[in-house]
Amino acid sequence: MTTAATRRRRRWPPDGVLVLDGGMSNALEDEGADLADPLWTARVLRDEPQRVAAVHERYFRAGADVATSATYQAPVELLGHGVAIAREVRDRVAPHGLVAGSLGPYGALLADGSEYRGRYGLSAAALRDVHGPRLEALAAAGPDVIAVETVPDLDEALVLLDLLGGLGLPAWLSYAVVGDRTRAGQPLTEAYAAVAATDVVPGVNCSAPGDVLGALALMAGPGVVYPNRGEDWDGTHKRWTGAGAFDPGLVPPWVAAGAVGVGGCCRVGPDDIRAVREALA
Repeated sequence: MTTAATRRRRRWPPDGVLVLDGGMSNALEDEGADLADPLWTARVLRDEPQRVAAVHERYFRAGADVATSATYQAPVELLGHGVAIAREVRDRVAPHGLVAGSLGPYGALLADGSEYRGRYGLSAAALRDVHGPRLEALAAAGPDVIAVETVPDLDEALVLLDLLGGLGLPAWLSYAVVGDRTRAGQPLTEAYAAVAATDVVPGVNCSAPGDVLGALALMAGPGVVYPNRGEDWDGTHKRWTGAGAFDPGLVPPWVAAGAVGVGGCCRVGPDDIRAVREALA
């Protein structure tokens, strides 16, 4: 018997193009949430889950096909909670949508902006000890796909890809990039070659929109793309700086270059996702 969950799983990687959601942090701030906490969005997930649910609903109603759980830097005990909230909203608002269980890199747990630098000085074994239990808990919560996001470093990606191979769930791994390099400075050709050797879908996120097309050209096969607005994160003062713009006119070229999932990351909101949906119409 084919269930709704089975149908959703078969959609990843999709035959067409799925619209991803946008940034959780900026949308929560729009809802009046205070993110001045080392847990960032996970603090809201723990203390004000109704705000997280409201953000998921706003993105679905804006045209998103995918809700990304508010678990990017959540502690293990909150991972299942984040996926459950996204699933409840999906089932109520967009029954044919998908839930992506989000996991950030090690630097996200440090809450110091080091996910934009990488090179933490940890061994592969130490990184495995950090990520293994988190991925297992996330997978156990039953998302449709695992989203490993904002990975700055090929060395960390290799550990994550190995762990993802043992989960039995579809997954994507997206790098944070600058030009043709990871944030840690490794060539993207090597970074995406590592993903191509697995069943994991490659991607790029929380990077400038202008770097997306070049990253897509280096992916071996279809990928997911969800850049930020093009601003820079100031880890010391915990704020975005500089100017940026999210241009929905970039979406058709991204799709032509192989994007099968298109959305936004930090500072990209529901109105932007609505424009992405319209650009794909």
